[in-house]
Amino acid sequence: MRVLVTGCAGFIGMHTAQRLIARGDEVVGVDNLNDYYDVKLKVDRLRQLEGRRGFAFAELDLADRAACRELFSKGRFERVVHLAAQPGVRYSLKNPQAYIDANLVAFANVLEGCRQNGITHLVYASSSSVYGANRKMPFSEHDNVDHPLSLYAATKKANELMAHTYSHLFGLPTTGLRFFTVYGPWGRPDMSPSLFVGAILRGEPIQVFNEGRMRRDFTYIDDIVEGVVRVLDTVPAPNPAFDPQQPDPAQSHAPYRIYNIGNHEPVELMTFIETIEAAVGRKAQKIFLPMQPGDVEATYADTTLLREAVGFAPATPLSEGIRRFVAWYLDYYGKR
Repeated sequence: MRVLVTGCAGFIGMHTAQRLIARGDEVVGVDNLNDYYDVKLKVDRLRQLEGRRGFAFAELDLADRAACRELFSKGRFERVVHLAAQPGVRYSLKNPQAYIDANLVAFANVLEGCRQNGITHLVYASSSSVYGANRKMPFSEHDNVDHPLSLYAATKKANELMAHTYSHLFGLPTTGLRFFTVYGPWGRPDMSPSLFVGAILRGEPIQVFNEGRMRRDFTYIDDIVEGVVRVLDTVPAPNPAFDPQQPDPAQSHAPYRIYNIGNHEPVELMTFIETIEAAVGRKAQKIFLPMQPGDVEATYADTTLLREAVGFAPATPLSEGIRRFVAWYLDYYGKR
């Protein structure tokens, strides 16, 4: 297929593009290469893709309506994997406008591009953060998610609503993927694995929020990509059994689906730190801090729907994933 991958210089985007190219798809990748974090890392990710047969790249801001329209009209895409977004829960407290532009305006432009150009399936990144104030565990796609705790989470919930509207009005098949704490080689430098490993290697203390009483459903990048690609190949159809008297948020009378992609095994933050310490071979100095605004105490994915739909659910053990991540980190950044 000819597939558009947005955010291809990002962590998940690079790995997804690699996988699609490797199986023989033709990939057009776009990214605006913004400076939210080190642009060099983004450029180095792109170098893993450039020169590969079947890959082309365009530097483009999807919030630019005219540029996005031209991209779609000339692209001849069959399917779209939309991973471009402004990430970060904490940063959304400082710069909310960035989330409006990147996560709402850009997504509207992508939806229009899909509608106007006959895209047969749009797969887009949502987030586990949409569960917000929910305390029922594990998080299920069947549950209500109307209480986000950050603007980032609110924009991701809005994406799901916008996608459903296009599925309903225009018959555009859309699938939203709620990612749970993704980690692995080429990961973002503002995420805990990179922050913790870097600080330990430099002999600096790490910040441990909520006094260490956090749990996360850490999900290895290869599992995420496997889920994305399998979902991309599974075009949703309207559910004839959809009951408007008891509407299920996970599906619809329209060609629309929502899936969790998580490891289904929440890990205590202190256990996560101990796993990193073991892989690095050094102990961490710890500064215990209170919970940060917009954060949640725990994430835990129910992956039943994903397994039923595509025959797969993430399962890479944390110890193995962290071992691979630390090996990449030492190779890329040096032992310092």
